[in-house]
Amino acid sequence: MKTIDIWLLVFPGFALLDATGPAQVFGSANDEARDALLPQPYRIHMIAPGGGPVASSCGVTVLTEPLPPAGRNLAGATLIVSGGRGIELVDDGAHDPAMSRWVARAAGRVARCCAVCTGAFVLARAGLLDGRRAVTHWRDAALLQAQFPAIDVHDDAIYIKDGPLYTSAGIAAGMDLALSLVEEDQGRATGLAVAKRMVVFFKRPGGQRQFSSQLLAQADPQDVHAQLTDWLRPRLRQQIDVEQMAAACALSVRTLHRQLRQAAGLSPAQLLLRLRMEAACGLLERPGMTVKRAASQSGFGNEYNLRRAFAAQLGVVPSDYQARFG
Repeated sequence: MKTIDIWLLVFPGFALLDATGPAQVFGSANDEARDALLPQPYRIHMIAPGGGPVASSCGVTVLTEPLPPAGRNLAGATLIVSGGRGIELVDDGAHDPAMSRWVARAAGRVARCCAVCTGAFVLARAGLLDGRRAVTHWRDAALLQAQFPAIDVHDDAIYIKDGPLYTSAGIAAGMDLALSLVEEDQGRATGLAVAKRMVVFFKRPGGQRQFSSQLLAQADPQDVHAQLTDWLRPRLRQQIDVEQMAAACALSVRTLHRQLRQAAGLSPAQLLLRLRMEAACGLLERPGMTVKRAASQSGFGNEYNLRRAFAAQLGVVPSDYQARFG
């Protein structure tokens, strides 16, 4: 297999793990090859406009190469844009229009163009994500959608592939994305071996579930999200519509939608689904629990509905989730 160049693009204030996490994944793939007496599959480059030392948001400085010039052959290469402090803000100093223009040009010359976390904003400004699905850190998903309405923004995926363009959720999700690229290049066995070497999930179950409804509700116990969560939780097995939810909060349906969207970025139906998903996950983690009982007790009614929800929300089937966490 031909060696693949990995170009990791950073800038002042970048999030260190956005770049070093994927770098370690590809480095570990090289270690696997070396141990098997095979050629190393990746050449890893840390690059930045102008090159030289670049300080990350945590203060650690990395030494970078300059951006590859226009005449450099990038065929077959992978470009990964890191995220970092301020890159999502149009008027912040981290936003370098020249860097976005370079990314726009380079994207047409590489085999894969990727972004970790808020690096998606760089791809968006380069016009690369219009009409495509993308994800970023859950805190910035709404902002990405607002700034770039032509993008189909998903707020719960770990990473998304849309053609030659890849985006990932926040920070550590860059390693999930990099593992998926290793699997594409080297096959499932190598991807799994790299994950085991790094002591991480090969296929992380679930989306950005750290952004859970329960944690959000704890942030402000007086807001509509907390009130509705407290009302819904003991009623998950019941048939519930938005009119009932609005009445429970003494609000009109329209006001409930508006206030819940402001408080948590969710619609009432999305909150109900999330609570049922969290309940189902908790049930499946209990010893002796069956998928059928978990479906009934969490409000999904039957195994078919639970499987559909797990596939759509977490990207795994309930039995796989149970095997990992039960």
